[in-house]
Amino acid sequence: MNVSETVAAIIADVRTRGDEAVREHSARLDRWSPESFLLDREEVERIVGGVDDQVIEDIRFVQQQVRRFAEHQRASLTEFEVETLPGVRLGQRHLPVSAAGAYVPGGRYPLTASAHMTIVTAKAAGVERVAACTPPLRGEIPPATVAAMHLAGADEIYILGGVQAVAALALGTESIGRVDMLAGPGNAYVAEAKRQLFGEVGIDLFAGPTEILVIADETADPFVVAVDLLSQAEHGPDSPAVLITTSPELAAAVGQHIEELLPGMPTRDYAEPAWRDHGEIHTVASLEDAYALADRYAFEHVEVLTAEPRKALDAMRDYGALFLGEMTCVSYGDKVIGTNHVLPTRGAARYTGGLWVGKFLKTVTYQEVTDPASSAMLGEVCGRAARVELFEGHARSGDVRAAKFGDGQLAWKP
Repeated sequence: MNVSETVAAIIADVRTRGDEAVREHSARLDRWSPESFLLDREEVERIVGGVDDQVIEDIRFVQQQVRRFAEHQRASLTEFEVETLPGVRLGQRHLPVSAAGAYVPGGRYPLTASAHMTIVTAKAAGVERVAACTPPLRGEIPPATVAAMHLAGADEIYILGGVQAVAALALGTESIGRVDMLAGPGNAYVAEAKRQLFGEVGIDLFAGPTEILVIADETADPFVVAVDLLSQAEHGPDSPAVLITTSPELAAAVGQHIEELLPGMPTRDYAEPAWRDHGEIHTVASLEDAYALADRYAFEHVEVLTAEPRKALDAMRDYGALFLGEMTCVSYGDKVIGTNHVLPTRGAARYTGGLWVGKFLKTVTYQEVTDPASSAMLGEVCGRAARVELFEGHARSGDVRAAKFGDGQLAWKP
């Protein structure tokens, strides 16, 4: 079976058999079938207590950065009520979803940063219940990841991964309550599970392979450019890494540095095929051309290593996140700086941004009419407008108000 068929079969099985199916697939795929996938409070405290103090300190620092930025995002979203006509009040509110699921990838690497991005952001939005899942790491509970999930504020922590975890969160089982929103990156199977379940549950993004694009002029350091390109190529063998530069000399130097750096990379088995099959270097005539070409790529991460990097803020519009100047880099965004690293890929930056507080909020409206004359006037207009569309029932809702709060004459006979 292909990825789509495999995922569909697991989802259908979890939908039908619940916990029993989840346990069977976890045992088959991850060799993991504990008495309970949920860690209780004592287990969490024991696991967190065994994590190195420096790791805990660093987790707290990074989560503080993520939380601070997310809180600023939340504060930027205003609620309002406006009187548009006498006695006609229209309002807007931002309500958090009741429950969110956070998927924190594991597999080959324990991606603690994904716990910060999903759980901290959901809690900053005001989500009451956050259920977090992460797979076992080579048959063991990943302690640093559990610490990150706990310190981020997860209400439930499950050692459970893959499609079975996503399906359990989205559909609910006997032991895992369903959620309203799913967030977090994952492999091709996790991404496909989110795609298939979208509609029954909200999701953050349809995520593809990590992408990096670097815009550089003659002032850029070619060694730094090469290191940054490879920093993202190590995510996987299908991760694109692209350089667009106005300097032929820099282009040549970057290519040479990459060839020298690759053999010594501990993650060469991913980075080398990524660069070989998906790496590109483009030389263009001007920075204006570079910005335009970068927008056509609409990549997840864009580094701007130029003499005046902030010009990209006005020149570009299609990207997941910008990293301006040599003193920052995509790895800062991935790991420490505070902006969210769950970002659009495969050209989705043309129409959406990444994960943020607003993804966990529902912007809802309310209406109230307290002035009889306004209600009567709106009823008359509603009746006429609805009949243009042949919606007689809608028209009559307007008619009865026009009559009750106006001249007392119904436009039709009951």
